Amino acid sequence: MEIIRSRRGLIIACCIFLLALIAGGENLPQNIKRNCSYTVTIQTTCTKGADTSDHVSLRFGDEKSNDMIVHHLNSKHVRQVEPLQPLVLDDIPRKPFQACLVDEFQVTGRCMESPICYLYLKLSGSDDWRPGFAQVEALEESGLSSKSFYFRRYLPRNVWHGSDLCSKEITPFGMRHKRKVFKKTPAAAETLMP
Repeated sequence: MEIIRSRRGLIIACCIFLLALIAGGENLPQNIKRNCSYTVTIQTTCTKGADTSDHVSLRFGDEKSNDMIVHHLNSKHVRQVEPLQPLVLDDIPRKPFQACLVDEFQVTGRCMESPICYLYLKLSGSDDWRPGFAQVEALEESGLSSKSFYFRRYLPRNVWHGSDLCSKEITPFGMRHKRKVFKKTPAAAETLMP
């Protein structure tokens, strides 16, 4: 009889623990519970020598400092599209960042809470690469997609280069950007896999 009571107490304790876990999970914001998918579109200009075979990294996020980093964008390449018409040339993955072509990449990671307002690219290697524009489309919520970020110049090597169009304040001395503070994320969350 004593064994049955102790087992019954153990079962009740386990049930209470599971209910507490489930209830605690309901209080978490939706963007922490799940990942979101994005299509990244990057155009390489037609300038001679504008293409690259080097590693390209991408960083983008929203006003609330939800930051997403893709360390090796080349490996997420999906397809090339015709620059003048958005027709797919083919669905066979090819080498990205060739002159006069637009490339699409699929990435999955942290969900944004407001529209994507900053985007940076980083080139690691010895090539000169001249992107034309970059854009991020949020697949789950189109209202969170970014505008186009224009580069049209050779990227400096091994540094983040891009634009921040997030909240600005107009002062008598010009535009002032709010200081961006990036949240610390676990190492596993920074390595984004599709």
